[in-house]
Amino acid sequence: MTTTESIILNFEEIRRRSKILWSGIKLEFYHWRPDVKALSCLEMIRHILETENIYRLIIVNKGGNADDFISPWKDRPMIDLQDELEFAIPFRKEFLQTINEFTPDELTSIKIVREGRKTRTLCDFLYRCSYHESVHAGQFLSYLRTLGLDRPNIWD
Repeated sequence: MTTTESIILNFEEIRRRSKILWSGIKLEFYHWRPDVKALSCLEMIRHILETENIYRLIIVNKGGNADDFISPWKDRPMIDLQDELEFAIPFRKEFLQTINEFTPDELTSIKIVREGRKTRTLCDFLYRCSYHESVHAGQFLSYLRTLGLDRPNIWD
């Protein structure tokens, strides 16, 4: 298995577990949030899906400011989990395809330079991208626990 294949496998495994976890939220709790400043359950899911598209832009531009683009999610109504997942499919494919095009040498030689942040190799940046979704998985588990809902077993 190449480094690129390993990175993609990691992204796919994290998303597989996220989908299991997200399926634990009931429709009546989609817009629940623990406080006014927190993301709702559905907002958190959208945030994860949307951020992955932002990461792709950062990768393609080797850093830079991703705040300047208009998100495909802008002004899109939040309906339900399935709608969010289906809308994200082409962006997810493009993200994974972008990663798959890099050689092992490029993973270590390409630098991601972002203003106000530490310069990182592409490989390092990609693992940090996957960590973002993992952190939100823990947050989502906490939401489910607070709501008194069963927490799906993601530890298979």
